[in-house]
Amino acid sequence: MNTRPLIESPSEQAALSVAFNNDSSRFAVGLDSGFRIFLAATCQTQTTRPLNAGLGLVQMMGNANYLALVGGGRSPKFPQNKVIIWDDSKGKVAFEIAALTAVRGVQITKTRVVVVQQNSVRLYAFEKPPKPLAKYETADNLLGLCCLTDKYLAFPGRTPGHVQVVQLATDSVSILPAHSSSLRAIQLSTDGELLATASEKGTLVRIFATGSCAKLAERRRGSENATIFSLRFSPSGNMLACTSDKGNLHIFDVPNLRRSPPSASRGRRSLSPSAGATGTNSGADATNKWGFLSNIPFGPFSDVYSFTSAPFETGSEPLQNNHNMRRLSDNAVLGTTRPVKGVIGWINETSLLVIGAGYDARWEKFVLREGEDGRYVLVREGWKGYLGN
Repeated sequence: MNTRPLIESPSEQAALSVAFNNDSSRFAVGLDSGFRIFLAATCQTQTTRPLNAGLGLVQMMGNANYLALVGGGRSPKFPQNKVIIWDDSKGKVAFEIAALTAVRGVQITKTRVVVVQQNSVRLYAFEKPPKPLAKYETADNLLGLCCLTDKYLAFPGRTPGHVQVVQLATDSVSILPAHSSSLRAIQLSTDGELLATASEKGTLVRIFATGSCAKLAERRRGSENATIFSLRFSPSGNMLACTSDKGNLHIFDVPNLRRSPPSASRGRRSLSPSAGATGTNSGADATNKWGFLSNIPFGPFSDVYSFTSAPFETGSEPLQNNHNMRRLSDNAVLGTTRPVKGVIGWINETSLLVIGAGYDARWEKFVLREGEDGRYVLVREGWKGYLGN
């Protein structure tokens, strides 16, 4: 039962898109009238930029003044086939990148811009005019799945369920056969050394080392199919958060070869290093939730589940799911489909946020707290309707 008071009254304005910057210190919201940027930790408005028309994608370049914008909503500000690089310090367009078909996603750093289309990913140098660097073919990618760090670029492969990982320093491309069905979510760690993937089945999350392409772990979200909304590594890479249309936020332990052995934390959960890194402590505890059934060598009973979870609000609007995503038209305008929910951002190693778009544009804060038995539990600390502040 939700007994927390509503901090703000519901807004009549809808968020068309929502996305964190690379360190989750801020998040940007695309609106029918322009965009807003919020300080993530406090959900306070930092910038409001009226443009008198809609934006279906707003992606920040870290904490710099540049943003990548794509038109959307009922009255798009820009054509669907253009990425606008916006200089907010000057309040004007710095340059633009035109594509032949609609843009489905965009990523931006101080040196590169990535434009995602339904069946291709294009890499550009961040300069005026933008210099094309590479083009990669992909399977259908209406979700615009793509991740970019200073060292790696990751996006769907030509075969459904596969991931292409580009090492930017050498332009070498590795193919990871991550799943047997189409991808629903991918995420790189902050340093780019880890990659998390989930398919449209939504039961398993797999974690890979980008350097060696080795599969490091497999974590089970649940036994029933679900639509994964978001994956996000903690700042250290020791944990992975996951949301889905089941309305739960899960936290998984992540194996990390750079950690010291977890023997010192035996019998007590430690956040860093994580006790479940090798599956000797927390991994076994998560498996043993099924008792003697966990001794069965195959199937969901022997898998490693999240070490803690908590419900988050999905609101009353119809949710994105794999069925309605498959029915999307190739010409669907960004910001006119079902709103994204459950977008994750870590404030620090023990605090994280979940935000959603739509009319029920909600910001929720969760914290990891140590219980009496020494295990960490996930607690929802508060929430706001961020368009009302």
